[in-house]
Amino acid sequence: MRHDVKRAGARRAVLLAAGAAVCGAMLATPAWSQSFTDRFKSLFGGSGSDPAPTISNGPAAESDLTCPPVTIRAGAATYAIGLPGKEASGNDLRYQVVIGRTARECNLNSGMITAHIGIQGRVIAGPAGAPGTVEVPIRVAVVQDGVSPKTVFTKAYRTAVNMGTDGSVPFSLVTEDVVYPAPSLDVNDAYVFYIGFDPQVLKPEPKSRRKK
Repeated sequence: MRHDVKRAGARRAVLLAAGAAVCGAMLATPAWSQSFTDRFKSLFGGSGSDPAPTISNGPAAESDLTCPPVTIRAGAATYAIGLPGKEASGNDLRYQVVIGRTARECNLNSGMITAHIGIQGRVIAGPAGAPGTVEVPIRVAVVQDGVSPKTVFTKAYRTAVNMGTDGSVPFSLVTEDVVYPAPSLDVNDAYVFYIGFDPQVLKPEPKSRRKK
């Protein structure tokens, strides 16, 4: 009984800390990120205060292009699931997913930019208990921001996380297929990589009507 009380208290502490982690996204490198692959280590090697990296492999005339910043969409920084028919809060919370850190790199080839966007985060079990496997739905978009924003590229991604006994498990994602036309220098600074959780990704596609 005493062990269960300690575990519940620790789990509540982790959930409270999650909110602070979202607010501090990209400001600190969590210790658990050190166990990721060398690919991640290279993507996350810089600090949040580094200037925007230039786009590699481009001709001299286009060397001033920079890799767009990564921004978490408003309202899409957390993803929480509760018990069926219950709000995802309090004792009815099954799990919550948060984004902790992001990174990016861009390469230019034949007028097209290929962007690798890295996302690190955590799945945190709630008081109601998380399932053995959690699917994390994330959408990545390339947007030319402005008065009338223009979506240049968008794609949904899913990554599965096996929950352990600790109640807090890291997840990671690196895109390999974000490709879009290189912008002109006059609009380069308006480009943004938007990311965020998108629950619609996990909904089954509607069955097509069979022809009679």
